[in-house]
Amino acid sequence: MKSRQRFTFQGNLRETRHGWLRLTPAYSVHVVRELLAARARPDLPVLDPFCGTGTTLLSCAESGVDCDTVDVNPFLVWLARAKTARYSERSVAAAEGLGARMAAAARAGAASGWTPEIHRIERWWDDGSLSGLAAAFAVLAGTRAGKSRDLAALGFCRTLIAASRASFGHQSMSFADAGPTRSKAAARRAVAADLAAEMPSIAAAARAPLPRATSRVVLGDARDLKALGPRVKYGTVITSPPYANRMSYIRELRPYMYWLGYLKDRRAAGDLDWTAIGGTWGAATSRLSSWKPPKKSPAPGLLPLVKRISKQSAVLGSYVLKYFTDMDVHVRSLRPRVAAGGEVHYIVGNSKFFDVVLPVEELLAAQLEAAGFRHAEIHRLRKRTSKRELYEFRVSARSR
Repeated sequence: MKSRQRFTFQGNLRETRHGWLRLTPAYSVHVVRELLAARARPDLPVLDPFCGTGTTLLSCAESGVDCDTVDVNPFLVWLARAKTARYSERSVAAAEGLGARMAAAARAGAASGWTPEIHRIERWWDDGSLSGLAAAFAVLAGTRAGKSRDLAALGFCRTLIAASRASFGHQSMSFADAGPTRSKAAARRAVAADLAAEMPSIAAAARAPLPRATSRVVLGDARDLKALGPRVKYGTVITSPPYANRMSYIRELRPYMYWLGYLKDRRAAGDLDWTAIGGTWGAATSRLSSWKPPKKSPAPGLLPLVKRISKQSAVLGSYVLKYFTDMDVHVRSLRPRVAAGGEVHYIVGNSKFFDVVLPVEELLAAQLEAAGFRHAEIHRLRKRTSKRELYEFRVSARSR
């Protein structure tokens, strides 16, 4: 099966607000729309317990479907709310004006502006770019919170990446070579030009009206959905949990999160990553050595795979075991939230550790059945662009 671009983030790039900020593993709006059109309980709202960049939430909003979503990362909660907000012409115009002032400030630069405590920040931006970004951010930070500021912050976030040496050509972010040396003034002008280029598309998407629907974004843990409130039932779950591949969303999102104040230092980044399912970046990795696994296997057939992985890396063996332990807790907390006749759909990818292919889709299907869902089915969506054994799947099941 060849890689099908419409099932990847590439299929989202021209889709209005879906392209506002990229996160490499984001799944396709086309998959979500197909599932929404065929949902069994259209009388009930949709739930996405792993919000991410809000793909399911925004797809529901565009279709006039009520949706709740949860995420443990406060930056992603902000992003999802910004994507599904309703913007008046006055707010959009104010955002355009704010963006213009930020670009002018970036062009002038800052002799000594605030920059975040990102480890080895010089890998991200040269001195001139940092000067321009610091000056632009000072204008943003001095602006009163509101919808126009949110739109300008999105433009700033996009500029952070456009002006950086970060490369997203692979599954995980990497850094490109520094390239030829340029003057600080030239670098500041480039930052200003990036800001000026980013704002029009954001403004155009913000002006596009959304149908009337309830879009609720909750800061909470997918393993304990009490933040959604009591007695809330859902007819459809469409979600994509973090893949079992040790790719950290915190690592991918850190430039945005540091600049906008959601992270202060490396310790805070590691602490937040530890709270996320599948997160093991920074300090979170060391915690795996003291983590105590459950006495009972969280999925049938998992322990022999963990044993094989552990022979080559005890840390990775613990990582896989903890991942499925957390997913088992999540699935069991989800079960009472899905109404009779409802359905769940998970977009997941399998993984490979050394010579061990981890059948994530099969293990998740078994967990759904064990939690009380029925008729778990696996549908292969596409070949991923990394190792040849890796695919993306949809795992679906029904509520009794």
